[in-house]
Order: sequence, then C-alpha cells, then structure tokens
Amino acid sequence: MVTIIDYGIGNLRSIEKAFQRIGATVLRTDDPADLRAAERLVLPGVGAFGACMQEIRDRGLVAPIHEAIAAGTPFLGVCIGLQLLFEESDERGTHEGLGVLPGRVVRFPNAQEATELVDQDTTSNGQALKVPHMGWNDVAATREHPLLHGLSPDPYFYFVHSYYAEAAEPADVLATAHYGVDFPAIVHRNNVLGVQFHPEKSHDSGLQVLKNFTSRVQVTA
Repeated sequence: MVTIIDYGIGNLRSIEKAFQRIGATVLRTDDPADLRAAERLVLPGVGAFGACMQEIRDRGLVAPIHEAIAAGTPFLGVCIGLQLLFEESDERGTHEGLGVLPGRVVRFPNAQEATELVDQDTTSNGQALKVPHMGWNDVAATREHPLLHGLSPDPYFYFVHSYYAEAAEPADVLATAHYGVDFPAIVHRNNVLGVQFHPEKSHDSGLQVLKNFTSRVQVTA
C-alpha cells in the first residue's frame, strides 16, 4: 500500500495513476491517522513552497509526517515534495519547511546570471539558460541505492522547477543534475527520499523509480 498525502495541492491524480500502473495499491488521504499507519508515504507537490506548507499545517499533517518518518516508514517527496523536506525556502519570501533535512531552497540564477556563473553554459541552440528549468535532464548518481536499481548509468528524467535545494550535508545528495549549476536531483537520508524530477512524467525510468520505492526501499526502524 502506497499512501499519497493529499493536502489539496499537487500532481495527485497523475502520481496516483503512475503507482497504479506499476501495480501498487494506492490511498490518497489527508487523515493524520492514515499517515501514521502508512506502509509507504509519498508527498507530491506542484506550486509555491509557502502555499504547500500552509496547507500541510492547516490540515494538521506536520506532526504525522514527522512521526511516520521517525518510525522508519519509507518516505518519498516528489518535486516540491523534495523541497519541503528542507528547513526553509526563499520562494516569494522566506518560508519554513519540514526541516527533515538541513539546507534551504533557492532560485536558479536568471538567464544573464546563469551565463555569467558558468561562462558559456547555454542550451543547445546557443541561447542562455531560462528559468524555470523545464524538460529532460540526465541525472548522475553519487552512490548506489535500491531506488536506482535497473536504471541506466545516466538516466533521463523530466523536470519542471524554478527553485532547487541546497543541501547542507553533501551525504544527503544521492544524485545530481546540472542546469547552470549542479543541484540535487535525488536526496536520501535513512528512510527518507526525495526526487526533484517528476517520475510520473518520466516514462520507463520514472516508473522504475516508483517500482523500486514500492518494492526495494525498506523500513529502517
């Protein structure tokens, strides 16, 4: 059973359908009791960091999320769901996150800043990088992990985001991608995982990640 946290914002139906496609039984819920009892917990997200955190707080879900993580429940954050794991975000002001991982969420440099930052780092058509980062990007793993089982050495995934996490602990970064700057594409600590890309939009590689989460990532407590 995969429990998807339904806080009224996010790619809920698409991520639910992706899990169903790989044969998982799925529960979408905002009931704190369901989160505490979950076998595997997924936090999706689309939109603004602050608005997402406010909905999570308003529904009384912060404590159940922390309790499930502390109990060793396999946990997967998707897109903003990854970003919400960190301490705070600079998106439209400063907003406090779940604080599961140390670090903050910052905006990609704009086109001019990105070009200056990386000298000649441009897209294939010679134009400066644009924000948001939207499209396919390869991902490089920093180490082996069950979530990566069955993937090619440099798999491609679909990204849509203007902000990225700056992890305070390098060991929390399981894989990176590059768009003007290197940024965490996958984070990992104990039973907690987060992916900045959208596995539900990433075809076979994305479905493999979801399959690995349901079958290979184990309870740690």
